[in-house]
Amino acid sequence: MDTGHWIVNCDLIESPYGFIYKITNLCSNKKYIGKKQIKTVLKRKPLKGKKNKRHRRVETDWREYYGSSDALNSARAEIGNQHFKRKILYWCANKNQMSYFEAREQFARDVLFKDEYYNGIISCRISSRGLKP
Repeated sequence: MDTGHWIVNCDLIESPYGFIYKITNLCSNKKYIGKKQIKTVLKRKPLKGKKNKRHRRVETDWREYYGSSDALNSARAEIGNQHFKRKILYWCANKNQMSYFEAREQFARDVLFKDEYYNGIISCRISSRGLKP
């Protein structure tokens, strides 16, 4: 799989749903922990006179993605993308795994209490479905 400019140090799983990532500002060493889906469902209205909705799986912008943090994106606009390193920490098979591993990484690193992280919020809703082997 072509991962674009992402650095990958973990094993790729079969048909990943998304991944957990860390973005590091190489000038200030400030970091951001987040998650990103690889594919999403595009929902369209049924054709005229039909009842079936039209759903199609499409790839997201994950290869070019740099996070949803306003502070991170302001720093990127100021100093440029070349001063940031993007690394994939985990590949995830489903949405529940993504939410769990993102929250676990954020809590383990104390991202809300340390100034070395751009993260300003930890938001998660996790179900045990899909977590158990």
